Amino acid sequence: MPQGVVLGNLPAMADKAKVLVVANRTAESPELLAALHERAVRGPCEFTLLVPSTPHGLAWAANPGESGNEEAEQHRQAFLDELRREGLDVAGAKVGDADPLAAICDECNFSQYDELIVSTLPLRISRWLHIDLPRKAEAATGLSVKHVVGSEA
Repeated sequence: MPQGVVLGNLPAMADKAKVLVVANRTAESPELLAALHERAVRGPCEFTLLVPSTPHGLAWAANPGESGNEEAEQHRQAFLDELRREGLDVAGAKVGDADPLAAICDECNFSQYDELIVSTLPLRISRWLHIDLPRKAEAATGLSVKHVVGSEA
């Protein structure tokens, strides 16, 4: 059977699952890296990294309009380099909207994904968990979401 031929609703075996990975301050965490390795072992997949430009810290508190683009870009590049060193299949890496749900929805509107991995800080310090991002992302995209609690990179 030719590669890419679809049987019913299932993709042909040669196809890779497209996995969107969303992280910011936990992007280079060992917990997220372990979760990506676990996913890669389960079957062929390629990862796209999305780093919302969510600002934080004293600079953000003093100026809520401040963008987190510079820090997000640093996390994006460091995470991309690390995943490539680890030999994981990475299709791309992007900085997204400061609102993480908007960033996820924007990316899912422009590209097709099969799965979503959301990495957050622990509950006591995670703004993303306080807004229930993993559940909202699943509801908004219809994708299955794996939530990873990571340490700050």
